[in-house]
Amino acid sequence: MFIIDIFSNPTAIIALLTLIVMEIVLGIDNLIFVSILSNKLPVHQQKSGRLIGIGLAMFLRLGLLSLIAVIVSLTEPVITVFGNEFSWRDMIMLSGGLFLVWKATTEIHHYMQGSDEDEAEEEVPKGAGFTSVIVQILLLDIVFSIDSIITAVGMTDQITIMVIAVVISVGIMMVAANPLSEFISNNPTVVMLALGFLLMIGMTLIADGLGFHVPKGYVYAAMAFSAGVEALNLLSAKMRKRSKPSNQ
Repeated sequence: MFIIDIFSNPTAIIALLTLIVMEIVLGIDNLIFVSILSNKLPVHQQKSGRLIGIGLAMFLRLGLLSLIAVIVSLTEPVITVFGNEFSWRDMIMLSGGLFLVWKATTEIHHYMQGSDEDEAEEEVPKGAGFTSVIVQILLLDIVFSIDSIITAVGMTDQITIMVIAVVISVGIMMVAANPLSEFISNNPTVVMLALGFLLMIGMTLIADGLGFHVPKGYVYAAMAFSAGVEALNLLSAKMRKRSKPSNQ
């Protein structure tokens, strides 16, 4: 299917818009992870780290689309453990979840420690830190990409539509990455909330890998509710700060 055919076909347009929304929603998890990781880089490397990480993730996802037949077959059981069947997808979800839980827990520990650890981290070569951030972004994107591609197959069988949806959604992520990262960096309580989100997402991936499928709607509803409460806290703190001079 050519691009002209897509935009002249109402069914294809609906499928494209649905996939774009799905990619953006599923990309929220990845974007939070990218924001937290990139904020650990030196200031002059943060923006380039986000753009390079998200850009490489896009090419990785496009490459995985070319292997769509292989990815769809990953849902077939390959091993049985204690009577439970596991596919390659299950094991990838499980590994990704464990990685995300480990990373979120490590970051929470870091933010709750004193300056001694910060000074120790400054001794790490900046190049190694930059490379590490990019690699971690790509590793986690593999997990989210496989899940989103398998979901996308149920919506359309047109590779062209999937490619356009990926490119548009990644473009939106690139635009949103810097404002989100700056907002998280400027609000310490939001950092902890974002890490809590990553911890919850990691546990959801682990549950998914073990065969306990948690509806995405529940997860995102919980995230939206928590974000709403945090927004009220930030607004309340801002209003109290404004009212202090007038009371003195």
